[in-house]
Formats: sequence, C-alpha cells, structure tokens
Amino acid sequence: MLGRVTTTFLPGLELARRYYADVVRPLLDGLAPGLTHSAALIGWGSDVLGFDSPRSTDHNWGPRCQIFVGPGDAERAADITTMLAAKLPDMFLGWPTRYPDVTAAGAGVRHWVQVAELGGWLTGELGFDPRRGVGVLDWLATPTQKLAEVTGGAVIHDGLGARARADGLDAARAALAWYPADIWRYLLACQWQRISQEEAFPGRCAEARDALGSAIIAARLTRDLIRLVLLMQRRYPPYSKWLGTAFARMSGVAPELRQLLYGAITARSWPARELSLRRAYVAVARMHNDLGLTEPVESTTRAFFDRPYQVLDAGRIVRELVQSISAAEIRRLPLIGAIDQFIDSTDAVGDLGLRRAAISTMLSS
Repeated sequence: MLGRVTTTFLPGLELARRYYADVVRPLLDGLAPGLTHSAALIGWGSDVLGFDSPRSTDHNWGPRCQIFVGPGDAERAADITTMLAAKLPDMFLGWPTRYPDVTAAGAGVRHWVQVAELGGWLTGELGFDPRRGVGVLDWLATPTQKLAEVTGGAVIHDGLGARARADGLDAARAALAWYPADIWRYLLACQWQRISQEEAFPGRCAEARDALGSAIIAARLTRDLIRLVLLMQRRYPPYSKWLGTAFARMSGVAPELRQLLYGAITARSWPARELSLRRAYVAVARMHNDLGLTEPVESTTRAFFDRPYQVLDAGRIVRELVQSISAAEIRRLPLIGAIDQFIDSTDAVGDLGLRRAAISTMLSS
C-alpha cells in the first residue's frame, strides 16, 4: 500500500485521540448510549511506542483505537463492532478508516476500532489480568516488548476506572508500571551475567585473527549493554527494530556512551574496538553504582587472567546484585532471567503458551 495516501502526517497517538473524540465516541453515544467503556491505543504498533513516521503509513497504520468494555457488556462487543462498521466514515483527516491487515493473507479491508472485554484482552495479550495481581511467573514470562506495548501508548478515556478504579485500564497499566524490587535486581543480575560470559571473547577472537568473530561478539555485547542500560533506567527494552531508537531517545544517558557503543561495533581494528568497549563498561558500571542497589563496585577494567585483553569482570556485579535480593525464592533462581533474556526467537517469544511453560519449568526446577 505504498503511496496510497498523500496527506500531512500525524503521529498515530494523536490521530487515535482525535478519531475517538470526533468520530468513535459520538457514534458510541448514539449506538450504545450509556455504555461504560475505556478507550485507548495500546498493544502492537510503532505508533504505540511513539516511533511511527511517514514510512509507517504504508501498512497497518491509520485511524484506529480500542474500546474496552466490562464483563457485563462482553456479549455486546460483536454487535457494537458491526454497528460501527456501518456508521464509520470512509475517511478521517485524509486517512482511510478501512484498510487491510497485510499480515493476514487475503484479508479484505475493515475498520480498526477493536471492541473487546478488557479482562479477556489483557489475558489474551499477557496470559494474565494484571488487575488481579502479577506473580513471578507473570513477570518473567512476559517479554519486555509486550510490557512496553501494554504500558505504552495512551489511555484516551477510562470509564471502567471511573466506575470502579480497580476495574479500569489505568489500574492494569499501573500494576505493570515497573518490576518489583527483587525481580528488577534479578533481571539486572541476569543481564550482567550475559555480559560476563562473553566480555573476553572479542579479544580472544582478535588474537586468533578472527576479525569478523570479534566484531560479531562486540555487537552482541553492545546489544546486551543497551538492554541493560534501559533496564537500569526503568524502561522496558523494545524489540530489535526499535532498541537503538529507544536508547538514543532516553534521557539520563550521556551521548558519550552512545558514541562508545557505536564505536565498538564500527571499529576497523581490535585496539579501537577494545578501547570503546572498555570505556563503555566503565560508564555502565558507574551507572550501576549510581543506582545504589548494591555496595559500590570498582568500575575499572582489568586483564582477563594472564591474557592481553581487558574486561570489566562483570561477574562481580552479578554476585552483588544476587546478594541484594531479599526474597529467597528469587535469589535462588538460575541466572537466565526473563523469557526474552534467554530466548531470542521471535516466534518462540511470541508464543504465549510456550513462554509461560518455559518459565513454569524454570520456577519448578
């Protein structure tokens, strides 16, 4: 659908707010007067994370929003969807309100106002309803991308919360705002663990005259450091397409760190790559100390045993973080972390049943 519309770009979140206020809400008031509901734009989509641009408009982008109803109105959702289909205008602010889902083969055009019961939608997305509590299994089995999707975007109207605060969409999002203290410490420890396991490898590859291998592992370490910094800053790391964008836009991170990480993956020689990595390790270790989660750790690099390359020895931070965890049930967990810290397959991480089964197995071992 490239080039299907030529109109002024409006970020999807703003488009959704205006679409609901100008079109969807008036129709709901006429078609289902008195319907208690919440309205939002959350879930999938670059617009939800605020990363959309004119390029985003070529597929699955346009006027859309979600209407969430309570359990008592769940059976009305299909009828309301059908009524909206008959009444929604063809265009809004120059954008078609009906367009195909290009991820579904052979799908025809349709409107994109989703009407769903809130608890069912949350359970379908997450595997649980956070308004009823969030357990260790729930936290660890939910990828950070999914947590970013549900806590990102915008709640445009929370009528369910006005009726009963605990039943609202804002309550669900508040329950997922950030990890509990011990879970956060555990995930940080697991992220540092990943770094500790490979920080010596770029130097060893370079020593073996494997420049490509050195660069590949430096890139892996850079990705792990970026995810670590986002976790330190209480930001759910998005998936790979937006990881660099989220990092670049994050306040509280010195531009020098971004330059160092970029230098680590673009260096043409091992000495230049090692220098960038060493300085990045030191900067991130200092960020760890600034959090005050553990006793300060010496933020200097040192030789890897008797070998001629420098490492942070990140295992020191892992041990300190594990010792700082209060709950024994969290402290004793293996250092593999949440589902997307040890599974890198998009299909696997996107499979709700698989990821909950994997974490359940880990917790019971």
